[in-house]
Amino acid sequence: MADEAAGLPSPKKENARIRVFVDYWNFQLSLNRVEDGALHTINEARFKVDWRALGPWLTKKAAEIIRPPASYSFEGMNIYTSYNPQTAEGRGFKKWATTWLDRQPGIQVECRERKPRALPKCPVCHREIRNCPYDGCGKSIVATIEKGVDTLIATDMIRLAWEDAYDIAVLATSDSDLVPAVEFLDVKGLKVVQAGFPPTGVDLATKCWASFDVGASRSEIARHEK
Repeated sequence: MADEAAGLPSPKKENARIRVFVDYWNFQLSLNRVEDGALHTINEARFKVDWRALGPWLTKKAAEIIRPPASYSFEGMNIYTSYNPQTAEGRGFKKWATTWLDRQPGIQVECRERKPRALPKCPVCHREIRNCPYDGCGKSIVATIEKGVDTLIATDMIRLAWEDAYDIAVLATSDSDLVPAVEFLDVKGLKVVQAGFPPTGVDLATKCWASFDVGASRSEIARHEK
């Protein structure tokens, strides 16, 4: 059990307050891979998530695993994502994430700017490879990297636990970088349930109190076009 003097409260037993934390790109790309495998396609399929329904659904799945308590409440969903400001697609994604997704009931979005990734270097002359070396291509090599998102998730999980904002966390990602945060919360008596995509993310799933397979029942969170 958590020691209140150490800064984290003891979990409430009569009603579990469940908060959801989602690593957007890890979650979305994992769903895409599962869908792609099911459809046996060559190009990656994009699974359309019903984001408004996702938080309550993940909460319900976690509550089915954790008994007692029999009663629970959905305390909100924190989504962490990033965008490339150098592309029209990236800027469009940021607009959607900050002006639509962030305004949905119970959803809070943190959207970070992606940073340029270091270019690959020739192992012989050690110069940067700025263009594709294959004949007929020659296009510039441009890549970005997500910085600080996993740290932000870990910080918020611990901060909100310290503020007594939840009793149980649902962590929707396969990122093993979050293992230390999960271990810390476990020591303090707070359960973390992973919403994952086995067999990927086994390191994180092992450290969490429990886990469940999102891909197996993904049809329940699919967005259907009207």
